[in-house]
Amino acid sequence: MKRNKKREFQSSELVKSFARIYGFEDKLLAFEIKDFLEEYLDESLFNEIESVNIEEKIITIKIDSPLLKSDFKMRKSVYLKKFQDKFGKDKFNDLQIL
Repeated sequence: MKRNKKREFQSSELVKSFARIYGFEDKLLAFEIKDFLEEYLDESLFNEIESVNIEEKIITIKIDSPLLKSDFKMRKSVYLKKFQDKFGKDKFNDLQIL
């Protein structure tokens, strides 16, 4: 009797596969960027970030704090370069701070 091999997937691979099929790749990448910011920023600063989205290769970050918003705007190119280095230069080409 021949046994069929079971396919084993890691949960992250399965989620990425579903995201690709249903067109949610950008949203999944936005979650990864938000996780990166959580590790990179202090907890109090991270709590000021309302949302992170990606549309048409533009990262949009909504920030509640005027001080943090100003910091992000001044260092926009630095943050964009960090995101491109971490996730790939072809994924996005601009950063918008709201």
